[in-house]
Amino acid sequence: MKFDRRQALAVLAAAAALPMTARFAHAEQILEQVRFFVPANPGGGWDQTARTMEQVMRTAGLVGSAQVTNVGGAGGTVGLPQFINQWGGQGDGLMVSGLVMIGAIIANKSPVNLSMVTPIARLIGETEVIVVPKESPFQTLQDLVAALKADTAAVTWAGGSAGGTDHITAGLVAKAVGADVTKLAYVAYSGGGEAQAAILGNQVSCGISGWGEFSEQVAAGAIRALGISAEERIAGIDVPTFKEQGVDVTFTNWRGVFAPPDITDEDKAKLAALVDAMVKSPEWQAEVKKREWLDVYQPADAFAATIDEEMTRITGILQTLGLA
Repeated sequence: MKFDRRQALAVLAAAAALPMTARFAHAEQILEQVRFFVPANPGGGWDQTARTMEQVMRTAGLVGSAQVTNVGGAGGTVGLPQFINQWGGQGDGLMVSGLVMIGAIIANKSPVNLSMVTPIARLIGETEVIVVPKESPFQTLQDLVAALKADTAAVTWAGGSAGGTDHITAGLVAKAVGADVTKLAYVAYSGGGEAQAAILGNQVSCGISGWGEFSEQVAAGAIRALGISAEERIAGIDVPTFKEQGVDVTFTNWRGVFAPPDITDEDKAKLAALVDAMVKSPEWQAEVKKREWLDVYQPADAFAATIDEEMTRITGILQTLGLA
């Protein structure tokens, strides 16, 4: 088929009008495929993060294909051994995890830990929020505090794994208001969807998790937010902090990605470059803003140092709360 000059110019003009990602997706591709391992059930924060990364990497043309595998249980300590033993040496794997896993490793006395995998990057941070069913008699955080002080065991909490950030924050709140931390009635769920169902079904007094896991239900009026663990109020989130309501507790969760053990230096460099390109992409920045995440990006070496520091810090907190 021959093109005359006018047709050729039209084709060139149409190509020039395409978005940059469409025109140069192949040139920007860093890996043919990436496989995400999420050591939690679907619906929670780690799963949300992995699926957002998958979408952004494909949309930005950074990978050819991506898939997500979920293995839930015990704050990631069920999935972590599988990632170490079955994914070792595979240069296209990324495990999404975070501060929750450090607490779960300590609380569960896990024989495996994050020193056995390859840190790639810390990505996002998120403050904790306490929510209640819409029919709850607790209208404010002070109402919940009064009930906690009167009978700590009568107030049931839905959250993530035992020893994780949700459990830690609930314990810090109870300790700060003078409640009996040893009687904290905390119900651990292996996925954010399960915890949310318990709250929506009025099976617990309150729930606690990262803001992103509850924000849609709060906006819909299905549950109510009583307080958030930020140092100061967060723009765009109309929820008072714990501190401004007289509860002197602040806490920030984080999530990051790890490669399997025993990968080559070349594979580690490619994965680090992939994540770095994703973090700098407008698609990722838009998702961070939309989901009201905090950008706490750290590349591999700085992230590895953070993990060592967090192991020490979280061990101390869990010991203080009698959870380790």
